Amino acid sequence: MADSSKVEKAVTIRTRKFMTNRLLSRKQFVIDVLHPGKANVPKFRTHFGGGKSTGFGLIYDSVDNAKKYEPKYRLIRNGLATKVEKSRKQMKERKNRAKKIRGVKKTKAGDAAKGGKKK
Repeated sequence: MADSSKVEKAVTIRTRKFMTNRLLSRKQFVIDVLHPGKANVPKFRTHFGGGKSTGFGLIYDSVDNAKKYEPKYRLIRNGLATKVEKSRKQMKERKNRAKKIRGVKKTKAGDAAKGGKKK
């Protein structure tokens, strides 16, 4: 009889709820990972008791569509965009200017921080 610690346990990956989202021009699905003997899989939600984890997957039709619809932080994470480095002081000044203004004018106050104040 083989020792259970020495035996490699197979990991099974399955997809479900596979659908084509034409509005966002992508395919999306739920990924189930069955991993008996392993406690968890990183970046996935682990079910109670372990052995099964669930995640979500997106496949865009083209890179241009991904750039159009994906949030900025995910594009940066995947190397499709670069992070804009702002100084801490600029961000605080913009925040404090926006606190004094209500509504749509807040974006204009933020733009003034970028291009300098106009009189």
